[in-house]
Amino acid sequence: MRTLLWLRRVHGWIGLWGAVLGLLFGVTGVLLNHRAVMKLPAAQTNERNLQLKLPVPAPSSAEAMAAWVSTELGFQDRASRIRDEPARPVPWGDRTLQQPARWSAIIATPAVSYQVEYWAGNNYVNVRAGENNLFATLNNLHKGTGLGVAWVLLADTIGGAMVLLSLTGVLLWTQLHRKRLIGVAIAAASTALTIGLAIVAL
Repeated sequence: MRTLLWLRRVHGWIGLWGAVLGLLFGVTGVLLNHRAVMKLPAAQTNERNLQLKLPVPAPSSAEAMAAWVSTELGFQDRASRIRDEPARPVPWGDRTLQQPARWSAIIATPAVSYQVEYWAGNNYVNVRAGENNLFATLNNLHKGTGLGVAWVLLADTIGGAMVLLSLTGVLLWTQLHRKRLIGVAIAAASTALTIGLAIVAL
């Protein structure tokens, strides 16, 4: 009896926790799955461009530039996909020009995203900002866009909760329906024995 009570409590509390994030993932999952067919206009992003004047002295690397822009925008340690493309010759009509080095980075949260670009020689950094509305933010939460390891681990608890709900659900069913389970086991064993004897007789 204690085992049954314990299973019910565990099943109930895990279900309550799963319901909290499960609602978020379920609603946003439906929106994502049907956004093309239903032509949902819910997720929207307002874009704008801005320029940031470089400090003196200017950052000496793509990583330093990304860190500086992150701090300026109030999103410290959010920069990712940092790229450092060296200067290289590029064809231009019937001649070749030297393209300057290019640094780029992405700074993202579920609510906003910034695409940062700097060309060597400029005294400013180009930033393309995208501000998401509530539905777009929820979709980014569903996909884990702009979120760190903590959110990934939190989302993993939903998967763990579903596994535990399945296991405790099966255990609850077996505790509540022991007679049926025994009957099913006897019927399965009898069927297997009959089939085995029939094969041997052949």
